Amino acid sequence: MITVKEAKQIVLKHKLDFGIEEVPFIESVGRVLKEDIVADRDFPPFNRVAMDGIAVNYRFFKYGVRDFKIEGIQPAGTVQETMENAAHCYEVMTGAVLPHNTDTVIRYEDISINTLMASVIVDEIKEGQNIHHQGSDKLKETVLIKKDTIISPAEIGVLATVGKTTVKVAKQPKIMIVSTGDELIEVNQTPLDHQIRKSNVYTLVSLLEKLNIPSENAHLTDQKEVLNSKIATYLKQYDVLLFSGAVSKGKYDFLPEVLESLGVQKLFHTVSQRPGKPFWMGTTFNDTHNSNENTNTTEKSTQKNTFVFAFPGNPISTYVNCMVYFYSWYYYSMNIAPVSLTAILGENVDFKPNLTYFLQVNLQLKDGQLIAYPVKGNGSGDLASLTAADGFIELPKQKELSYKKGHVFPIHRYRSFEF
Repeated sequence: MITVKEAKQIVLKHKLDFGIEEVPFIESVGRVLKEDIVADRDFPPFNRVAMDGIAVNYRFFKYGVRDFKIEGIQPAGTVQETMENAAHCYEVMTGAVLPHNTDTVIRYEDISINTLMASVIVDEIKEGQNIHHQGSDKLKETVLIKKDTIISPAEIGVLATVGKTTVKVAKQPKIMIVSTGDELIEVNQTPLDHQIRKSNVYTLVSLLEKLNIPSENAHLTDQKEVLNSKIATYLKQYDVLLFSGAVSKGKYDFLPEVLESLGVQKLFHTVSQRPGKPFWMGTTFNDTHNSNENTNTTEKSTQKNTFVFAFPGNPISTYVNCMVYFYSWYYYSMNIAPVSLTAILGENVDFKPNLTYFLQVNLQLKDGQLIAYPVKGNGSGDLASLTAADGFIELPKQKELSYKKGHVFPIHRYRSFEF
């Protein structure tokens, strides 16, 4: 049995490069950018009028002129005009190009207009006011979005502005989620007394959807022949297999034996943690550290690197192991640094086993500090308890039997909450 720290280190040593694809920019939200996005021109690309009003030469206002003859109008989206008489003014609209021979914009609220004359009714203005100057945001060739950024709606606007109709993003892994167990039936079926409906597989589907990863799912019965046949096929077709169940020490927990018989190298089995202690992880490729980075083209086309995450079947165990280990592995493979969160333990917690404890908690913000309050559940099979919590606080393995209120620990948050 290995520690949580050791398990995390092993997971992060085995990243996989899924390749790059080009997608329409409007479909790229949530994907990982795999190219720098560069300004194709200055931002803004011209001296842009920032308020509706009149454009003048400041020096005339400075020397006491308050009445300006309106020489013309510059709407947004039109070719730049030139004011011929420097003592005149131009009416200008927000978003328009600042006319030649003007350098300051006075908003309509600060003037009065009588026929073709605009009179300034305020005592002070500033030279260059209400103008968004060319290049003041970003200059041409500046990197606007860095490679390995997770694309959000904010990035979509920038992609549109620079004319990136398609964008290079990391390919998502091809994933099969497999549930096991003769006691499981479909969601739309009525269970007999000895049966339960499948839930873990759909929990995993949803956890992957949060990462914008599509997946397929299947259910296998507790028979070695079936497991051997189906898993052998999945190993050839998918980048990742996620299992729920059949990895403990029960008489029908055949999965570790079957996986190793199919050539899957075990990286570890059992982690000193609660919940999720029987977690099993393996790979079909022996030297997977930076495997795709140091492999030539011919080898890439013939090798299939499949990673296997086999989680215990209890719902809380499946959930926390996916968040702590698969999420970390995915982010590392994508060259994304996951956000590390911590919280202050809000109550004393007694925990007898010398294991890392992933404790369900509610999170509250008090006086600018994030406080984690334990949620009482009924063990790792208590699926409904997930709905009462916001995440897990990671209490490290220690000899002492209690964790003290006020100490700070890592948080794995799965629910958004209001501060």
